[in-house]
Amino acid sequence: MIDRRSILGGAVLGAGVLGIAAYAGRDLLIGKKATLASATARSQLLVPPLYSGEREGGERVFDLNLRHGVSHFFEGIETPTIGINQPYLGPTLEMHAGDTVRMNVTSDLSETATVHWHGFHLPARADGGPHQPIEPGGSWTARFDVRQRAAMFWYHSHAHRRSGPQVYQGLAGMIYVRDSASEALDLPNDYGIDDIPLVVQDRAFERDGSLVYSTRMHNIMMGMMGDTMLVNGVVEPVFEAKSDRLRLRLVNGSNARFYRFGFDDGRSFHQIGTDGGLLTAPLPTDNVVLAPGERAQVIVDVSDGRPVSLLADGLEIMGMGNMGRGMRGSGSMGDSDRPTDNWMMGDRGGRGGMMGEEERRDGMMGGMMDERRRFIVLDIQPAASRRRAIAMPRQLATLPQVDPGNLVRTRRFVLDMGMGMRMMRGGGFTINGKSMDTQRVDETVRVNTTEIWQVENASMMAHPFHIHDVQFRILDRNGRAPDATEQGLKDTVVVYPGEAVRLLLRFEDYTDPDLPYMYHCHILEHEDAGMMGQFTVTA
Repeated sequence: MIDRRSILGGAVLGAGVLGIAAYAGRDLLIGKKATLASATARSQLLVPPLYSGEREGGERVFDLNLRHGVSHFFEGIETPTIGINQPYLGPTLEMHAGDTVRMNVTSDLSETATVHWHGFHLPARADGGPHQPIEPGGSWTARFDVRQRAAMFWYHSHAHRRSGPQVYQGLAGMIYVRDSASEALDLPNDYGIDDIPLVVQDRAFERDGSLVYSTRMHNIMMGMMGDTMLVNGVVEPVFEAKSDRLRLRLVNGSNARFYRFGFDDGRSFHQIGTDGGLLTAPLPTDNVVLAPGERAQVIVDVSDGRPVSLLADGLEIMGMGNMGRGMRGSGSMGDSDRPTDNWMMGDRGGRGGMMGEEERRDGMMGGMMDERRRFIVLDIQPAASRRRAIAMPRQLATLPQVDPGNLVRTRRFVLDMGMGMRMMRGGGFTINGKSMDTQRVDETVRVNTTEIWQVENASMMAHPFHIHDVQFRILDRNGRAPDATEQGLKDTVVVYPGEAVRLLLRFEDYTDPDLPYMYHCHILEHEDAGMMGQFTVTA
């Protein structure tokens, strides 16, 4: 078995871009002119504005407006987008543990949308899932107490069967939750200076600069992928480091692509956090793998003054070779566990851009284009004068022991993808043999209880499984303990083909017999196609 941090061995490997936007009738940009115009300009990283809300009557109030906009990802080219309070993406919302927050959301969009607070423990009526729709011209208010440890969360569309295209067009943003324990640590904490949020998204573009979102069956099956990397809405950004140590908060905001992040010179760094907050201690590593919806916090030392680039290799995690062998877990890798070349398909250096004519034709030939990608996430240029490095804390957080002794039951969830006519009819994406039905509650959970959820993957590709309302702990993968990167709090977990992952969940505080929470695959096209279920928490 291969642990999560060494999925690709010693080298950074790329993977196939699988038929992105490859369908007749689309006139994709031909040649490199627009790509080079973007690359040579080397735009500065755009750090989203930090929005702390307004204090009103004991509440922290945020006013958010969903709107259409125009973005300029490429020099001289306009791209229609959607965003929150701005043309693309939204501000970083800042709140503190113990706050009572009120989210006033209005929509100027032309279709129904929602805003889901991904990773938050909150009442079902405030969750922002399919049951809290915001109609065109309408509004919605969510109130909840912030009962989270310090971490970076995010917010994004969760509209029924429309999450994929709405997030793809820009309906997403980040959330910083702070608490006194984390603020007391000697960690980089100056937003936009040495504490940098990075939302990473792959996108494809047409000749006129508009975003390409394809609903071909292949793109539903594999998820929508693109050949251009956007980081906070910027192509190949540059960041001037004015501190010897940088804290990078990564969110994989892509619809479907998995990434392995690492630096071009192979330097090591420390991972300090996962989805739900800080790890117990800094973890030395040279790479981090994130599936859609997952987050990580890392600290990199640039005190040597040398420019360095953060790279992301797109991973195609598909059971084409070993048909379900585990791709991760604890322990060393033996020859019998080594994945075949079909699991991860090589590397080809190169910058993202708009598709050329040859790539478009290849994609039309069958939609399984072996177009290997390595993306530049961020070029870091250390400034001549920088803050001195802060000593790395040895301990970060205290997490409760993982103790399944008081659990009340175990539930089993089997993820599957049908093929052929069943998928064509929209019934192929299932959990426990059922496709999503908003009128059906699949599970009922009692409040103040602890459960094990065993998530199994019966399909031929990996699925990031996300559960609303709770942060969970990973007990094991096929009976083996999770690696160090997964021993913190999580809300999204990757389940590889043929794998069974056991999660420990505690349900507290909120009950609602009528309004459910969701659990689903966070490949957004799979979610939209039905790989989602619902549960209620009752007294």
